[in-house]
Amino acid sequence: MSTLKLFSGKELIKLLNKHNFEVIRVKGSHHFMKHTDGRTTVIPVHKNETISKGLLSKILRDIELKIEDLK
Repeated sequence: MSTLKLFSGKELIKLLNKHNFEVIRVKGSHHFMKHTDGRTTVIPVHKNETISKGLLSKILRDIELKIEDLK
């Protein structure tokens, strides 16, 4: 099991864009992302904050990716 690297919300959005996810809408600081096959997730983008390990795990489970896929 590899360790989770902490990402900011903006960094995670850039990485997911490379995996064919796109931002479909923004409500406040929450960016709703959708894949072409229908998988969706919400990424919080807060200034100068990283996404916690627990939330990153949840996001990766939602979109059916592993941390190795983001590297």
